[in-house]
Amino acid sequence: MSFCCGASMIGTKGTLRHIQTHIHNVPLLFCPVCQRVEVHYRIEPEYEILAEYAHGDGAYEVDFLDYVDYADSDELFENCTNHEQEDPLEIVKTQIDSALDLLMLAKQWGDFEWEQQLKRRLAVMSERKAKLKRQRAAQHRA
Repeated sequence: MSFCCGASMIGTKGTLRHIQTHIHNVPLLFCPVCQRVEVHYRIEPEYEILAEYAHGDGAYEVDFLDYVDYADSDELFENCTNHEQEDPLEIVKTQIDSALDLLMLAKQWGDFEWEQQLKRRLAVMSERKAKLKRQRAAQHRA
């Protein structure tokens, strides 16, 4: 499982820009708290090679799947707690549950710094949850 700032990262595919080249369908990990995006660690070497070659060839757009064959993309994301296709509210709820579990552990271990980090992340995720609920309520009224 990949973690960033105390939240488990979400598995997804997306487009990244390398200099002037847009590379589509890149397996990514996304942090729902700090919004950090990174190339999935298992395909990072292939991504870097493709990005350099595509830029060197002057390509403006490249599809990762056309050049890199990985047999089972689901396998890449099997250790992710959540996936992009899931309901955003459910993703946030799962992240909050995980952070609360970690907070209990931090308290048991007496790790005050970790406790404070988790509390800040919980505050961010709670705000995100409230925003999603407001958006959902507004959609139902419309």
